[in-house]
Amino acid sequence: MIINQTFTITGAEGKPILLDLTYKTGNERAPMVVFVHGFKGFKDWGSNNMVAEYFAAHGLRYLKFNFSHNGTTPENPTEFGDLGAFGDNTFSKEFEDLDKVLTFAKSGTQFPAPVSLSLIGHSRGGGTAIVQAARDQRIDKLITWASIARFNSLWNPEDEDEWRKKGVIYNFNTRTKQYTPLKIDLLHDLERHARSYDILAAAEKINIPWLIIHGDEDINVNLDQAKELEKRSKGAELFVVTHANHVFGSEHPYTKDDLPLELQLVCEKSIEFINGGGAV
Repeated sequence: MIINQTFTITGAEGKPILLDLTYKTGNERAPMVVFVHGFKGFKDWGSNNMVAEYFAAHGLRYLKFNFSHNGTTPENPTEFGDLGAFGDNTFSKEFEDLDKVLTFAKSGTQFPAPVSLSLIGHSRGGGTAIVQAARDQRIDKLITWASIARFNSLWNPEDEDEWRKKGVIYNFNTRTKQYTPLKIDLLHDLERHARSYDILAAAEKINIPWLIIHGDEDINVNLDQAKELEKRSKGAELFVVTHANHVFGSEHPYTKDDLPLELQLVCEKSIEFINGGGAV
């Protein structure tokens, strides 16, 4: 039987972080995976719950969470009902949240602490996971799915002058038809921490097994960014999924009964990497 437990902890600026842990009965002490969602993402996006169940069915515990300022709320975790929080988000807040999630995961207070912990990050969450893994000894293995290589690739550099002048720019969410705000604090935060939040520099410091997975038809984050990460690493493995887009065939909402074939391949390769040796 697949078990799903929900928890809430306190994140950046006292805002809540909603988490869920998925595992199979009898695997209460199994190795753990922590999943980090990307920009405009959330833990229940698309087929994420099916992915969690897939990992659980293959003997792992899968912990995913919503960043405290991702725009969702614990009461409504699948909609961007708090655009104020979304606009107030910064990279520093996400790193604070991730640190607290890892502390919670390793604490053993709500469930047995994992003997080993793998971190998976998608898109912007991949960049966050890389920087975290470069400096956090609690992480045993790193997997990135369609990861960015630079945080400033998330916006058009030509918009920065207007951003500084107006203090806010708006990003159109094609799914929800919302104009989501990005306050200038996000850019200032990245500039203040330019060295420590440099994803490519962090890639050079990764000394744990690292698997880079990317689709060759990703129009959101080009495959070249994955190749840059591989080149900067000390020996990360790059696995290219043919005919795969940025979300490996998934969508939101996802109404099919089975995982997209591309995403199932991503899951299979990731589980094999976690259970096996992996490149360093």
